[in-house]
Amino acid sequence: MPGGKKIIFLGDSITDAGHNFQPVREGELGLGDGYVRRIAAMLHGEEADIRNAGHDSFTVQGLLRMLEWDCLRHSPDVVGILVGCNDAAVCMNTGRTLDETGFAESYKRLLKRIREGTRARILCMGPFIFPCPLEYRNWIPLIREIEAAEQEAAREAGALFIPLHEMLNREAEAVGYDQITVDGIHLTERGGGDHSL
Repeated sequence: MPGGKKIIFLGDSITDAGHNFQPVREGELGLGDGYVRRIAAMLHGEEADIRNAGHDSFTVQGLLRMLEWDCLRHSPDVVGILVGCNDAAVCMNTGRTLDETGFAESYKRLLKRIREGTRARILCMGPFIFPCPLEYRNWIPLIREIEAAEQEAAREAGALFIPLHEMLNREAEAVGYDQITVDGIHLTERGGGDHSL
C-alpha cells in the first residue's frame, strides 16, 4: 500500500521462492510462493508495502552487493534477512571454513550498512537444513555455526533473531519431513507457514 510501512525481505532462494520469474499485473510487486507471500497475506488490510528482494543462490556477499539497489534506496521501516544456506554450500563444496569465507564479518557489515543507511528495525532469521535426504546431516554443524554467527551479529546490532533451524526441524519431526521440506533445504507451503515467524 503506497505510503504504508515498507517491509523488505532479503535472502536467497528460500526468500525468492520464484518471485523473480512470476508474471505480475501492472502496479504489483511479485512476492513469490514462499513465506514473504504468507506474511503479506497475514498483513492484508494493514498499511504495508512488502517487497521480496530474495535472489536464488545468493550468499551474504550477494546481499551486500545488491544492498543499495534492493534495500537502502527504498528507506524501509523493517528489513528481514534470511541467508546462510548457500554460504554453507560454499564451505561444503570447497573445503573452506566459515572463517576463510569471511562470513561473520560480512554478515556484521550487512547489518551495519542497514543500520547506518536506514532507520529500519532488523529481523534476522537463522538458516536451516533438514537431515532428509541424509546427505544434509553432515551440514548441520556448519548451519549451527552460521546460526551462532548471525545471532551474535544480531545481538550486537540490536536486531531481533529467530532460530529457524530448531523450530522447523522440531515441526518436521512431529509431522514428517515431507510435510515441511521438498528437498531438505526448501520449504513446502506448510513449511513456509506462520509458525516459522
